[in-house]
Amino acid sequence: MSATEVIGIDLGGTAIKLGRFDRSGQCLHSMSVPTPQPQYPEAVLPVLSQAIAQLDPTFQALAIGIGTPGPADITGRIARIAINLPDWTDVAIADWLEPHVNRPIVVANDANCAGVGEAWLGAGKPFKNMIMLTLGTGCGGSIILGGELFVGHDGAAGELGLVTLNPEGPECHSGNRGSLEQYVSIGAIRRRFGMEPETMAQLAERGDLEAIAHWQAYGRTLGAGLTSAIYILTPEVVILGGGISASAHLFIPAVLSEVQQRVHPSSRKNLQIVKAALGNQAGMVGAAKLAWQKIASK
Repeated sequence: MSATEVIGIDLGGTAIKLGRFDRSGQCLHSMSVPTPQPQYPEAVLPVLSQAIAQLDPTFQALAIGIGTPGPADITGRIARIAINLPDWTDVAIADWLEPHVNRPIVVANDANCAGVGEAWLGAGKPFKNMIMLTLGTGCGGSIILGGELFVGHDGAAGELGLVTLNPEGPECHSGNRGSLEQYVSIGAIRRRFGMEPETMAQLAERGDLEAIAHWQAYGRTLGAGLTSAIYILTPEVVILGGGISASAHLFIPAVLSEVQQRVHPSSRKNLQIVKAALGNQAGMVGAAKLAWQKIASK
């Protein structure tokens, strides 16, 4: 039987998004189911299995990619940790699911999936070297070098949101203090500016000067947080995704300005900073791409 479809899954804290994709990345069918609350692995894995059966009852898909909110092991079989989900430490997702769904499974960091998706079909398509931040409940990161996802020797590389921005800053679930995530996530916006990102965006769109200033301050902070990654990796493009990126037009100019001030021109030649193109589908698309790669590697 020829491989005509794969399944891409984005496992989130509130919803599990699934889609069937062909080789070109076209989504043939998608669905979403609520993530069990609380999100313990023993509750989530059976729901995943049931959702896969519902999405693909006739076994058209020959492999499954799953993005989870945290790093996977280098073999792509174990969710090593999901710092915002309870008890998600070394969860052997592939070993548990494969006997139930009878398809090979590859597991990856959801931010890596988003980066792969944007590199394949989104804002990163014209580039070989890119970094991506997913700005939402947390701040995930992914790195594409020479057209390939970089995960390091053990699978955990690319956590750009966990770099230290302020050594004396707020504690992070990762164990760090003052990580970039603590200044650019949804919770950080609530803590720093006293309102929801959507509210702050609506006010700024109406010309509220205080809200506009808030977004400019947010952009400067994000630009400062990107500086180290740009110096180290000299990407062609920085892609900003996640829910907060809906307001990207309000803060990208400040991000660019900050980067231009902090990064020498030799390290940012022709650098672009852009909004992600695939929206909340990026994780599913990237997980599907990794599933196609798993088939090709066999």
